[in-house]
Amino acid sequence: MEEETRLIHAGGGSQDLVRTVGPPIQKGSTVLLPCAAALYDDDNYLTYGRGGLAAHEALKDALAEMEGAAGVRLYPSGLAAVTGALLALLQAGDDVLVADNVYKPTRRFCDNVLNRYGVSVRYFDPRLPPQAVLDQAIAATRLIVMESPGSLTFEMQDLAAVAALARARGVLTLTDNTWGAGYLFKPLEHGVDISVQALTKYVGGHSDVFMGSAAARDPALVQKLEDGVLNLGWAVSAEDAYQMLRGLRTLPARLKLQGEAALRIAAWLADQPEVLDVIHPALPGSPDHELWKRDYSGACGLFGFVLRPGAPEAVDAFLDALKVFGLGFSWGGFESLAIGSDPQLGKRNFVPTYAGPLMRLHIGLEAEADLIADLRQALDVYADKTA
Repeated sequence: MEEETRLIHAGGGSQDLVRTVGPPIQKGSTVLLPCAAALYDDDNYLTYGRGGLAAHEALKDALAEMEGAAGVRLYPSGLAAVTGALLALLQAGDDVLVADNVYKPTRRFCDNVLNRYGVSVRYFDPRLPPQAVLDQAIAATRLIVMESPGSLTFEMQDLAAVAALARARGVLTLTDNTWGAGYLFKPLEHGVDISVQALTKYVGGHSDVFMGSAAARDPALVQKLEDGVLNLGWAVSAEDAYQMLRGLRTLPARLKLQGEAALRIAAWLADQPEVLDVIHPALPGSPDHELWKRDYSGACGLFGFVLRPGAPEAVDAFLDALKVFGLGFSWGGFESLAIGSDPQLGKRNFVPTYAGPLMRLHIGLEAEADLIADLRQALDVYADKTA
């Protein structure tokens, strides 16, 4: 053969790979098939690299093990996992009930896209008891979407009770379980049909990879999710799948450290004179503490607190005074973060009221003493601005 041909076919890779603790990172769009009959045998052969290679399959298997799922599908972001699952399940004429505390981009998709395609979206107060949620269902209601706890205001729903009532009505349930990370809480074990999470947050754990997942126990729902991924053409890279799997290996250790530190810092904040309330379902005395204790094996590092009344300029001064905490919207990584939450609440149908500005913290892996010292000096600045 000519050299051009030999260069194309040389070094094409071997099937006899040595075994390592992680899967091989296979990069390829073309998949070479063993025979002509396999070219159109989609049931038995992967025919295109977008469907997932070694790292993708290893990650899906590990997530399915954690979630107790029959199958997991991957998406290029957490938001894509939510929107992908909704698109896979819904069609024109369907009605969806959505908890009013959902992630803001989820709400944006429901309002701007689902409505445009003939799916009606109605929001319910996340404080409603389960039966009151189902009382809002109509004949066209196909799905109930929840987020428990909400990632800004931390209300919890009794997902098991809602799921049981919904199943009796032939209505599916989906929850965004990013706070529970698929580890602290197992929605599928509590009867929820689809568990979605932003792997970008705790599973990745290092604030450098985007990805989302949707998990289901019912094989028919797994197939619907797969069809949705196939039809919309979503894919994630092999490198990103590998990094997510690497993050998953240390998830329990990181969640334990961050969750325990967050509880101690939340308890400290509750004693500070500038703080009116701490909003953390794992904190004794929280309105949702008993529900959290019943369903969760632990807590993550994300919670909120309410400052005593102060002007927006004082809130900005508090945030600007922080040195160890970064200012950023994401969470779940190794770093501690802070935001003011009030500007995000205005779009809600059932706006919660607080006696002062609502703040949100994510507790990372820094030393607790440094985080507390940083909060204390920033609270001093806030006190000066509100004096």
